[in-house]
Amino acid sequence: MQKLRVALAQLNTTVGDFDGNHARIIEAAQQAAESQADVVVYPELALTGYPPEDLLIRGSFIDEAQRRLERLADEAQGLPPLVVGCLDYDGHLYNSAAVLYDGRVAGMYHKQMLPNYGVFDEERYFHAGHGTQVFEIAGVPMGITVCEDMWYPGGPARAQALAGAQVILNLNASPFYAEKTEYRERMISTRAADNTVAVVYVNQVGGQDELVFDGNSMVVDAEGRLVARGASMREDLLVVDIAVDEIVQEQLHESRLRRGRQTEELLEPAMISATFEGEREALVEHSVEAPDPVAEVYNALVLGTRDYVHKSGFQDVWVALSGGIDSAIVGAIAVDALGPDHVTGVSMPSRYSSEGSIADAVELATNLGIRMASLPIEPMHDAALDTLAREFDGLEPGTAEENLQSRIRGMLVMALSNKHNGSLVLTTGNKSEYACGYATLYGDMVGGFAVIKDVSKTMVWQLSRYRNTVSHVIPTNSIEKPPSAELRPDQLDTDSLPEYAILDPIIEAYVEDDLSLEAIVARGFEEETVRRVIDMINRNEYKRRQAAPGVKISTRAFGRDRRLPLASKYRGY
Repeated sequence: MQKLRVALAQLNTTVGDFDGNHARIIEAAQQAAESQADVVVYPELALTGYPPEDLLIRGSFIDEAQRRLERLADEAQGLPPLVVGCLDYDGHLYNSAAVLYDGRVAGMYHKQMLPNYGVFDEERYFHAGHGTQVFEIAGVPMGITVCEDMWYPGGPARAQALAGAQVILNLNASPFYAEKTEYRERMISTRAADNTVAVVYVNQVGGQDELVFDGNSMVVDAEGRLVARGASMREDLLVVDIAVDEIVQEQLHESRLRRGRQTEELLEPAMISATFEGEREALVEHSVEAPDPVAEVYNALVLGTRDYVHKSGFQDVWVALSGGIDSAIVGAIAVDALGPDHVTGVSMPSRYSSEGSIADAVELATNLGIRMASLPIEPMHDAALDTLAREFDGLEPGTAEENLQSRIRGMLVMALSNKHNGSLVLTTGNKSEYACGYATLYGDMVGGFAVIKDVSKTMVWQLSRYRNTVSHVIPTNSIEKPPSAELRPDQLDTDSLPEYAILDPIIEAYVEDDLSLEAIVARGFEEETVRRVIDMINRNEYKRRQAAPGVKISTRAFGRDRRLPLASKYRGY
């Protein structure tokens, strides 16, 4: 029985790190060669890192990418064929996959379906490829596609299957969002079964700015059954044997494929490498189970935080710990990402901070094994109020006085970051707060990275309970007590916002699903409440525009994913 041994190199690359990306590609190829792989497949734009964004309109970047591809091909002599995501330029710029073998670029595929929605802007940079080509690698006719190419039922994979491909190699940089893993697996399985081909799906892993790439690479057989799955949220080299004879037999039985081939001119595959000869060692099963959805979101936040901090050149972080649930989960994520020696908590109590909250913050720091700096803000708060007394005279106390406390805290944590080189402030605001403007500009929004910016308050509670199943670090009181900013006596979040069980579904419907007021009300919410929430979301776009970047874990994150004008009369109803 003929078997194709394919290695899926699930790598954590960095945009513009040609040396580091090159080294990772070669290291994975050497490991694959030790496993006697016939071909090694890498993620989309693995050589440059993804997404390069406007680096793609710099001639020097394109030139460097092409030089590095030639150098990589030369260094890969003696290794199995490598299918590497890269750039190609012939007067047009292409998002490409190069087949490297025998010291040369033996083949090139240009991505045909360019995504231009959500976080993607590929039509801004790339020219779409065209045409159908099949490559014969290790005696097996293969099609090569890049990411979005596989999302279309009648896309390039169909043409390649009709042209004789038995296996489709699909290179990806597919960003994570909650529950995408299952959705993506269903889609790939459908494409495989519809075209009667095995699909080798290789995905990037790691954080790049707001995006997290989850890995979860997979191999699906020609009947759409999952053969093997790579790790979630970490690098992996998945080596899999594909039973080619079974694919051939299934294609002979598939009348739809047979009928389609009668109308297509079959192309002679481009020969890359010969069939493997000799006995191969049996593979040790490596496939992993599908991750728990809440655990995967938590791990995405850890990975996104770790990579943003390290890839941006930082080592240490500061987290303002209030004793509340949001700062607690950010503290836990920071420690899991960077280690306790690289995280410092900062307690900044005011006249309104309860003894219970101060104690909860201390308990969290103790549980996490991190140092806690204590900077009481009352003297500075008093001084600020005295300075403003004349201008505030005759006006009722309100939000301005409350926000002074938050802005003093923001100033202090940024001073610590400034003073200690190589350190970054992690902000602690969640998506529910950012949506409604229940966050202080130049106060608690201050920082370099907003870890839970795309995490609803409801999900914050879920993540906290999950984290405590791993080891109990978040104080029970922080999870169970009513949320409060503690900027005035007896303050609760519900003084300013609807209950989170009501608020979060409305935010999801309006922000992520783009539903109208009428459609949201039809889901069972009071019209007055929906209108109020929509008003808050629209009114606070200017705040979000000035917020730090943060990990995307939803289908529609604030920032690059959702772009609205600041000056607008449209109200959404």
